[in-house]
Parts: sequence; C-alpha cells; structure tokens
Amino acid sequence: MSLINARRLKTGLVLGAALSLSACGFNSVPTKQEAAKAKWADVEAAFQERSNLVPNLAAVAKGAAEQEKSILVGVTEARAKATSVQISANDLGDPKKMEQFQQAQANLGAGIGRLLASVEAYPEVKSNANYQMLQSQLEGQENRIRVAIRDYNGAVQSYNTEVRTFPSMIGARLRGAQPLVPYKAVTPGAEAAPSLEGKL
Repeated sequence: MSLINARRLKTGLVLGAALSLSACGFNSVPTKQEAAKAKWADVEAAFQERSNLVPNLAAVAKGAAEQEKSILVGVTEARAKATSVQISANDLGDPKKMEQFQQAQANLGAGIGRLLASVEAYPEVKSNANYQMLQSQLEGQENRIRVAIRDYNGAVQSYNTEVRTFPSMIGARLRGAQPLVPYKAVTPGAEAAPSLEGKL
C-alpha cells in the first residue's frame, strides 16, 4: 500500500469516526444539557427576584390592619425557607432535591397569594401607590416565573428525549449523561380548575 493510500485510509477512518460520533449524540447531548442548565439559571433568577420583592411588599402592607400580621409572618417565614433551599445545576437530576425546592417555592407563592388577598380587603392599603406598584411588580414576577419554568421544562424535555433515543443514547451513555428532573407544580389541587360557584 502506498503512503498516499495509507493517508487517505487514515483520513477516511478519522472522518468516519467523527461522523459516527456526531450521529450518536456525542456533541448534541452536552449541548442540550447546557441549554437546560441555562434555563434553570433563569428559573433561579426569577425566584430570586420574587424573593427580593417580598420584603418590600410586606413592609408596605405592615401599616394595614392587625389581621394581616399572621399572614405577614407566614410570608416572611416562607421566604426564609424558600431562600434556604438551594439547588445547583448539578442537582437537576436529583428528584428529592427538586421536590424540596419546588415545595419551598410553592409555599412562598401560596403565602404571597394570601397576603395579596388580605391586603385587597383594606382600602387604605389598596389605594396606597407604593402598594399598587409592588403588587403590580409581584404579579409581573409571578408571570416571569411561569415563563421561566415553562422554558426550563421545554429544555429538559428536549434533553431527556435526546439521552433516551437512538442513536443519541449511545453518546449519552459514553458521557454518563442522566435524565434531568422537570419542574412540577406542587400546589394541592393545581390540576383542577377552580370553581366559581357562589363567588359571582
């Protein structure tokens, strides 16, 4: 075999190996994993923004009626718990850690809902421009959280599909890639539409 033919054969083998690796998800798996981790960072940022808004809303609401104090204490405690439960991008495959984080955020969200409903009952607070501004910011933040979670779950679905389907699963196994955990609603009864009976 001539030197030129040997080089062509070697080049052909290298190209064939590169093509087979790319076809088996060796590069697409980490790309999708990194995309999911980036979306998780967006979820964390949205929850942090909400956590930062809560003390301001609570401070404005403190001047309201005595009945709100227990709700304010509950929101403050839920915020402390929500910020104490941390999850890193490396923990996205751990269902227990994800569940703890989801539960802490759901408790804070429920407390904020009670606070907003309670404060709306008192016109002197409802008419307060600071309260209205913070309430609007908090409602906007809840929407941003929903969008961030939707985007994260979309990235997780794409990644999990990649690591579980042929031929990408070959590259995933070579890299030791594991499925990631999607963010799930943990609010009791979230799967059922609310009833308006007796409320209209």
